[in-house]
Amino acid sequence: MLTSTTTSWFFWAALSACFAALTAIFAKIGIRGVDSDFATLIRTVIIVFVLAAFVAYAGKWSDPRSLSMKTIIFLTLSALATGASWVCYFRALQMGDASQVAPVDKFSLVLVAVFAFVFLGERPSLKDWSGIALVASGVLVLAFKR
Repeated sequence: MLTSTTTSWFFWAALSACFAALTAIFAKIGIRGVDSDFATLIRTVIIVFVLAAFVAYAGKWSDPRSLSMKTIIFLTLSALATGASWVCYFRALQMGDASQVAPVDKFSLVLVAVFAFVFLGERPSLKDWSGIALVASGVLVLAFKR
């Protein structure tokens, strides 16, 4: 039986943050002596196999031909953005410290809020914008600490 905690968006978002933090550490160690683009490819292939196994095991596989064209287009755009993000992230990790790269990467939080406002019509409150501004300030402090 699932508890209300495991069905909460916050629970899964917090887990995502933990795994994202581990991603930076593991990637920084893993790319030593390896081209960052090749490392991104290896990572992606592993993700494909793991997710395919998970979807099959969980019984969540469905016919991709049943998806609407809009869904396919936006999932494709999301995949391309993810791939570009990963290539840039691994290249940045290869050149910089994880403690500097990761905060700049997390500036995406600020950009998501702005893009959601512009493209999705979301309207964060003044309190929300204040928090977003604090995150942006924190990113700048952490990124340029040296």
